[in-house]
Amino acid sequence: MRTFITDDADAAVAGIADGSTILIGGFGMAGMPVTLIGALIRQGATDLTVVNNNAGNGDTGLAALLAAGRVRKMICSFPRQSDSYVFDGLYRAGEIELELVPQGNLAERMRAAGAGIGAFYSPTGVGTPLAEGKEQKTIDGRDYVLEYPIKGDVAFIGAYVADRMGNLVYRKTARNFGPVMATAATLTIAEVKRVVEIGEIDPEVVVTPGIFVDRILDLGAGNTAREAQR
Repeated sequence: MRTFITDDADAAVAGIADGSTILIGGFGMAGMPVTLIGALIRQGATDLTVVNNNAGNGDTGLAALLAAGRVRKMICSFPRQSDSYVFDGLYRAGEIELELVPQGNLAERMRAAGAGIGAFYSPTGVGTPLAEGKEQKTIDGRDYVLEYPIKGDVAFIGAYVADRMGNLVYRKTARNFGPVMATAATLTIAEVKRVVEIGEIDPEVVVTPGIFVDRILDLGAGNTAREAQR
């Protein structure tokens, strides 16, 4: 069964419900699926919980989703930086919730969700406010905090190339959280620079197998059509 492939961003995000938890790839703007986020803004889903490394940059991508008032809660590692003024304003006004998660724990909690792991112990956060209210355990003389998986209803990820079965290849740092997010969500949607035929990607370089990818937004389809008309 082939993955649903479209060059229509609105079709790619159809059916996303209010109240969904959405995992959004990107380390800052590197690998952020900006086109999918723009389509989600038009689609209108609200009361969202968003998981991302950051809390938006400038006024595009995730920051635009925040500015549109669609996000109820952010789960992230770095909510404040020089250009995170949209989130900063919302948080100070009490208009958005924040769950701060150390970056390693963020990745591992999503990986645990994809791997079917019920919970795991991590030393990160011990002795800080991030450990308050969590179960703690000493193992071999070291203190650990119990962490639970982060599951998504939907994952938005940015990849470089896909084939028609949904196998994905990333480009350099744009990979970031994409692979773990793809495994941790019920519905995974990837935006890619181009789509190739089955067999054109060497299986040895596939990072995310197509079994984890449900929909693909082909950003290169429009360019291909324009080239054909010349």
